[in-house]
Amino acid sequence: MSSHKIAVIGGDGIGPEVVEAGVKVLEALTGAEPGLAFDFKRFDWGSDYYRGNGRMMPRDGLDQLKAFDAIYFGSVGDPDLRDDITLWGLRLAICQGFDQYANVRPTRLLPGLTGPLRPELGRQIDWVIVRENSEGEYAGAGGRVHRGLPIEVGLDVAIFTRTGIERIARFACDLASSRTRKLLTVVTKSNAQRHGMVLWDDVVREVICDYPGLTVDWMLVDAMTQRMVNKPDSIDTVLATNLHADILSDLAAALGGSLGIGATSNIDPSRRHPSMFEPIHGSAFDIAGKGIANPIGSFWTASLMLDHLGEVAAAHRLMVAIEAVTDRAEFLSPDLGGTASTAAVTAAVIGALGFNEPPKNRRRAV
Repeated sequence: MSSHKIAVIGGDGIGPEVVEAGVKVLEALTGAEPGLAFDFKRFDWGSDYYRGNGRMMPRDGLDQLKAFDAIYFGSVGDPDLRDDITLWGLRLAICQGFDQYANVRPTRLLPGLTGPLRPELGRQIDWVIVRENSEGEYAGAGGRVHRGLPIEVGLDVAIFTRTGIERIARFACDLASSRTRKLLTVVTKSNAQRHGMVLWDDVVREVICDYPGLTVDWMLVDAMTQRMVNKPDSIDTVLATNLHADILSDLAAALGGSLGIGATSNIDPSRRHPSMFEPIHGSAFDIAGKGIANPIGSFWTASLMLDHLGEVAAAHRLMVAIEAVTDRAEFLSPDLGGTASTAAVTAAVIGALGFNEPPKNRRRAV
């Protein structure tokens, strides 16, 4: 038996609530999957840590995380602190520090959920969005000068490099090739962003030449939003820049029923560093401490983490349990139109872990 070392960072708002619910589910899963074991270590980093230390995490935070197999992350953000402090001080510090350049966000309409689209369209949603996670519009290049004066300037520079584009394009092509439809949609805005996005287009075209088995189409990001709403069946795997994919993946989660179900992998494909897994819903301080946060996104995230760790059977078992629970109205949380508490949804998923379907029907988490 090998034990996976998992760093647990609850973070802010509802983050600790849903991550601790996820830890309970993972611990229960070890009883259903022989040989599966975890060694969890919790880190109290986040906005409360900042108030006491002037930093979101210690200066040697990355060094402390290096020895772990994966990072299970909750959320970051506090209404009393600037978002640039909280985000850049913790989540982005980990993503960029560990070169987790591939952000992967799956979306599908889980059993029992409806979403805002007509049923015949909602049922067609089965996507995975690949987001370039290290550069682009969120590279962090820029600055502010002449503060407080009428001539004050704030500048953010979108950084696109051949290396950065090539590696995320290859990652997306490999992922699309592993899926049944072998369909990749490349999102761009090169009609208006005539330098960085034109480079994006050129490099992606070079990469896809190595994947003749893929069907590839191209969409401007604004047109992509209406395609997601009107023609969901025309989409499978999506490749987009840091900013564009950030926005499109929130739309995707909403179309899937709620931000509360969204899951994310921040992956270092080289595996030199631990990858980080988080639900996408944010800190949601308006419901923090009320016991009603939807933990499904955290559970789906845990399934992605299991898959990354090579625990494919356990990842599948967890997704089957999640889908069994969402298919029952009494276990839907308020964001999905129900009344179930975080604890009730967690207990229901744990109860469903003893059931499985034949191996031939297994679906990967993405």
